[in-house]
Parts: sequence; structure tokens; C-alpha cells
Amino acid sequence: MEKKMTNRQIAALETRRKLLKAAKKLVCEKGLVNTSIEEITKACGVSNGTFYTYFKRKEDVVFELSQEMYQEIYEEAQAHDGPFMERLIFYMVNFSGHIERDGLKLCQEWVRNTADPDLVEAPYNKDKLHVDIDSMKRIIEKGVERGELTNDTPVDALANALVDVIYGEMLCWDMSGGAYSFEKRTKEFCDLFLPAMIRPYISESVLEKGNSSEK
Repeated sequence: MEKKMTNRQIAALETRRKLLKAAKKLVCEKGLVNTSIEEITKACGVSNGTFYTYFKRKEDVVFELSQEMYQEIYEEAQAHDGPFMERLIFYMVNFSGHIERDGLKLCQEWVRNTADPDLVEAPYNKDKLHVDIDSMKRIIEKGVERGELTNDTPVDALANALVDVIYGEMLCWDMSGGAYSFEKRTKEFCDLFLPAMIRPYISESVLEKGNSSEK
């Protein structure tokens, strides 16, 4: 039986949510370096000490803001009602789109603070690259399990290559100062190049179905 949360626990979650919301707004406007803990807590009407009840340092806020979002995108892609290619494109485009909508500054801060894993404290954030590779891998594995992809599909190699593409696009977008749309760039890759990467591993039954529907 699921335990009901106490009023104190509910209040704590609400305070944490307010801190994250205020931090996200400030970081997106000014960057993490130019945002102080005092500014974050002042925006929430709480003391500086309250911040340290939930986070050890400012950088942890940037990591926290990304964690739930990526899990949600992955779950939506796995539950997406459509064939393998639709699910894969849905995941990749939404991944990029959410990052772009959250803002260039936030993305730049996240990249800056995760580029060196030795400087990351929380295990989840230290392994973020591997988490994203595993998510991509599970999407591909589901395609194999459903008979949409062949059994000899190089799941690991494809997962690594596709995450390399997304991360590379993200870094280039950061370095360009947001000169173009990250989401549209990913959609362009999915339209022009992704089919050629995946087609060799599409199962015969799926190909036959596609050919018959075109007639």
C-alpha cells in the first residue's frame, strides 16, 4: 500500500520545486556563474540555509533540472504508438526540442559542468552520457524484440553513434550561440541521414509490409 505524504513532506517538495523554478529562470537569463544562491533563495522568499537543505552547490541545480526531463522524453518515446522509425525520430527530435526550449544558457551551463566527470558529484549526473546511451539502446532493443529490426542489428554501435550525433549537435548549437534551431537540425538529420543508417537492419516483414502498402 502506498504511503500518504505528510504535510511536512509536501511542503518540502514544494520548496524544492520553487528553488528549481527560480534557479532555472535566473540561470537562463544570466548563466550560472552570474547567479548567486542568495538571488535564488530571495526569489523564493526563503533563507540561504534552506537552499543547502536540498542542494550542496549551484551546479547541482543544473543537473537536477535535466534529470526528470530526459526520463520523461524516453518514456514518451517508448510508449509512442507507431513503428520503430517513428519512435526513434520522436525520441531524438523531442530530446533536442526540450533542450532548446529550456534555453541556450541552461544547456551551456550543463555542458560546462559535465564535460569533466571528475568534477560531478552525484552518480546519476556523472554517468549522464551512459544513461542516454542506455536509453537509446533500449529503444533499439525494443525494435528488435518487436520484430521490426533484425536480430543481428548492432544495437550498441547504433546507440553510441546516434547519441554521438545528438551530443555533437548540442555542442555545436552551444558554440554557435544558438544561431540556428537545435530541434530543426536534428529533424534534418533524421529526414536525410537516419533512414540510410537504419534501413540495413529493418526486418524483411516490415519491408514487405511497406512495399505492399505503397502499391
